[in-house]
Amino acid sequence: MADVSLTWLGHSAFRFDTPGGKRIYLDPYLDNPKCPEGEKQPERCDLIVLTHGHDDHVGSTVELHQRFGCPVIALVELRGWLAGRGVEENAAHAFNKGGTLEWEGVKITLTDANHSSSAFENGTFVYLGEPAGLVLEFENGLTVYAAGDTNVFGDMQLIGRIYQPDVAILPVGDHYTMGPREAAVALELLGVRTCVPCHYGTFPVLHGTPEQLRELTDVDVLAPAPGETVALPAKVAA
Repeated sequence: MADVSLTWLGHSAFRFDTPGGKRIYLDPYLDNPKCPEGEKQPERCDLIVLTHGHDDHVGSTVELHQRFGCPVIALVELRGWLAGRGVEENAAHAFNKGGTLEWEGVKITLTDANHSSSAFENGTFVYLGEPAGLVLEFENGLTVYAAGDTNVFGDMQLIGRIYQPDVAILPVGDHYTMGPREAAVALELLGVRTCVPCHYGTFPVLHGTPEQLRELTDVDVLAPAPGETVALPAKVAA
């Protein structure tokens, strides 16, 4: 079966093209300064998955849903908030940590994350449930853990034990999330073979870099340029 193709769209936004021909957007903040102009208006979108409610992750979700009619999968409070802002209500797409959904042959599980999740409306913050990470198991068996915005935490070892991810997408920019030092420890806990860094370089305050992470880990750090597509090889047989 074909590989999973991953395209980094800047910040924490990614596009997955799956072996089954599906196109999935993760945290589609497509107005970020690093997103190439040609990627800001997708030609299609089959599914959106979200880690938490901050606007630099929800991004273009409502616009994409209304344009393509694609499902939006997110934690229950965030999904309910989106239902009041133009995303079609669907209880089947609203779940919580530890829960797994299967969509078109792709399994999606919510995991823990240490961060916050809110929207700023009318001069105040609106609670949008807890932040989360995501585990995506694709049609060919490849498993990707997208940590979302988080620091390192000990239960990443449990995520590694239970879901055995092949690839970890980790924030490394520091300030709002973990930086390279904590990301290196996260990789030890997860036991993955490949790391794709994100949430860096978008703004000056996000100063951590993939190069700094490479100095601290033996894990393969795969850092595509914004708009670059890389292949994530199918799961290696034990």
